[in-house]
Amino acid sequence: MSLPILLLALPAGTLADRVDRRKLLIAVQAVLMLTAAAISLMTYTGTITPQRLLVLTAIMGLGMVIHVPTWQASIPELVPREQIPQAVALGSISFNLARSVGPALGGLLIASVGTWIAFAVNSFSFGVVLLVLIRWRRTASEKPRRESFTTSIRTGVVFVVRERVMRNVLLRVVLFVLPASALWSLMPLIARQQLNWDSRGYGYLVGSIGVGAVVAAVWLPRLRRIVGIDQTVFAAMCIFATGLAVTSMSSNRGLAIASMFVMGIGWMMTLTTLNSTAQVTLANPIRARGMACYLSAMAGGMAMGAWLWGLIAKEYSPELAELLAAAMLPVHAIIGLMLPLQPHSVEKPVAATHS
Repeated sequence: MSLPILLLALPAGTLADRVDRRKLLIAVQAVLMLTAAAISLMTYTGTITPQRLLVLTAIMGLGMVIHVPTWQASIPELVPREQIPQAVALGSISFNLARSVGPALGGLLIASVGTWIAFAVNSFSFGVVLLVLIRWRRTASEKPRRESFTTSIRTGVVFVVRERVMRNVLLRVVLFVLPASALWSLMPLIARQQLNWDSRGYGYLVGSIGVGAVVAAVWLPRLRRIVGIDQTVFAAMCIFATGLAVTSMSSNRGLAIASMFVMGIGWMMTLTTLNSTAQVTLANPIRARGMACYLSAMAGGMAMGAWLWGLIAKEYSPELAELLAAAMLPVHAIIGLMLPLQPHSVEKPVAATHS
């Protein structure tokens, strides 16, 4: 899951900084819609094969790699600058609601109609987004670039390395997701081995995380105003660590659901704050490349964490892996305080020089 983002997110972000983002999003959504429709049709007619499914799934994966940094870079064009954190939080709410409701809805559709209907609804959802993009009257535009594609990539990397706020955002993303990835990589084992639950119980756990994320998004802006960005991320990482530690030491289902709720709060608060900080820091000419670096850092941390915690769970136990990850989070949170995110504590962004 992480490999396409690690390999292709930066080229995709570079492309989004060189062409009209609205047109690029329209093209990608059209491809995704047609690909999902093709899977649905082949499934309905019984002509789908493993090879065709893999090829079409790969196409959808490539489309999403292009879509995500382009979409992220477009958020500041849709809302005023001071509302970017709320807009990012609202996007996270919709994502977590979809992640909570989507599997249940898909299961009901498959049980009542058949497998093909899930892909048909997926195609329809891409079509709805496509209509929204067509109706979007974008005022911003990308300036013609005289530099080559590889030079544009290098410019983006140099910017995020030199600009201290953006560099600190990426480092703190890795500091969080490296231990926090233990939740996602071990959750099937938590449901099956610790809680003796089936796929329905796994759904309850994921749904509880989603509810916690939605609740956190409601009062996150107020918390940020009261304690500041750096302290919000510190507190959120400690909240996540508490939920993970409780999960590692208990086989009680009710307590596990409550812990997942707490971790949903911590996950939302941390990543929404870091994401919105990156959005505000990046200037429009380099925004897609910067967000691509953000996504790559997140994917890299998730991949390394999944490998590490999976290895520990295999050699020892999932509970020990969870406990070690929980212990690592407060340490990383303290290290993160040495990497300030407040704009006034760093030099003025230099993104305008890359236009």
